[in-house]
Amino acid sequence: MKTADYLRLVALAAIWGASFMFTRVVAPSLGAIWTAELRVLLGGVALLAWFGLAGLDAGLRRHWRYYLAVGTVNSAIPFALYAYAAIHLPASLLAIVNATAPMFGILFGALSGTERVTLRKLAGLALGAAGVALVARPEGLQAGAAFYAPIAAALGACAGYGLTGVLVRRWGQGVPSRGVAAGQQLAAAAVLAPLLLLAPLPAPPSALVVGNVLAVALLASAVAFLIYFRLIADVGATRALTVTFLIPPFGVLWGWLFLGEALPAGMLGGGVLIVAGTVLVTRS
Repeated sequence: MKTADYLRLVALAAIWGASFMFTRVVAPSLGAIWTAELRVLLGGVALLAWFGLAGLDAGLRRHWRYYLAVGTVNSAIPFALYAYAAIHLPASLLAIVNATAPMFGILFGALSGTERVTLRKLAGLALGAAGVALVARPEGLQAGAAFYAPIAAALGACAGYGLTGVLVRRWGQGVPSRGVAAGQQLAAAAVLAPLLLLAPLPAPPSALVVGNVLAVALLASAVAFLIYFRLIADVGATRALTVTFLIPPFGVLWGWLFLGEALPAGMLGGGVLIVAGTVLVTRS
């Protein structure tokens, strides 16, 4: 990896770490469905406009079925679940839980026969499970459905990210990676759109909320996906995946700096176990 690749990796981790902060500001005001819809719609439209200016073909007509599947599993469901979780939980905690995504990828890969299971990977899964158990002990936070349901939602989002890897390996050959960045977000917007009728906006959003909507859509979705797929093209998917290790520290940092969040020691310890488990399952 060159210096520019490391800088892109750190920038991507900083952006995706901040996405939890943006969502934490937006979701309590707009609700889970509107937060997810605006993120994918604005992000997808921005990328499509950029592709049009650059003369790039996203292959929307050729690959719409694939984009629909990936958009549902990788964006529509996870973003809605994370937005719901962000109404109740700190952004920094959600950034830590997000590190379980590669573990779900290993699990679904093993179940589908596309991933070889080793003792090191099993050890990583065990470490990750222990980390989740520590995180799910809400020291300083009120236990009960208002805590455990959002934790379950965040883990469900990570499961969607993990399942996406299986879809990409099985049916993603020949699909342009930049097209996936835009197409799957537009498909996710189409999936979420009918649900907006069941989730009316409670009140007009403030300027702060609008600013965070634009940040999570244009920065954490459009720009971040461009950086991510550039990394995949330059250094490969495995090295690009190491961004997962850097997201939790940035998520905790932004939550502390801008939202005044502080996590109990048990949750931080759980985060260390989750990241250690992620290293094991992705490096074996």
